[in-house]
Amino acid sequence: MILGIDVSTSITGYCILDLNDEIIKCGAWDTRNKNNYKNIYAKAEYIKEEICAIKAQYPIQKVFIEKPFMFFGSGGSSAKTMASLQRFNGVVSWICYEAFQMMPDHITAQQCRKLIGLQVPRGQNTKKEIVKWLLDKVPTFSVEYTKYGNPRPKYFDIADAVVVAKAGLVKLNDRKS
Repeated sequence: MILGIDVSTSITGYCILDLNDEIIKCGAWDTRNKNNYKNIYAKAEYIKEEICAIKAQYPIQKVFIEKPFMFFGSGGSSAKTMASLQRFNGVVSWICYEAFQMMPDHITAQQCRKLIGLQVPRGQNTKKEIVKWLLDKVPTFSVEYTKYGNPRPKYFDIADAVVVAKAGLVKLNDRKS
């Protein structure tokens, strides 16, 4: 089985995929509540507990983690936000290394989409296009919507984790051939 993770300091998505490309389980770990998760260490502790629970339940053979975005764009994240994300990605990567006794494979979002044949038309909202693609292509993938008809925020992170896991499976199969 493969574990795909989309790390964020607010909502971290995960997907467990079997080697036949079937989603076994996917979800999100929400660490936005500042009362429960006062700092990066509290968030990391919660993620560690969840990853250890996955390890106890599923025979994970490989872990794939989305690399954080690396450059500035207009209207994008600040340097402080990007530094926090890089740091947290490193912490989650270490947690996975410790839990599964293997180095996680890091892969960019662009590489993931390319590997699974997901093309986002220029000018379109990438997050919404990924959710739409998964709803069209993966019968077991479902989304809950807000009263305004938008996907609840965690589903964008879950969708990204599914894409990471599916891309990881393609990479794994390419290595075998």
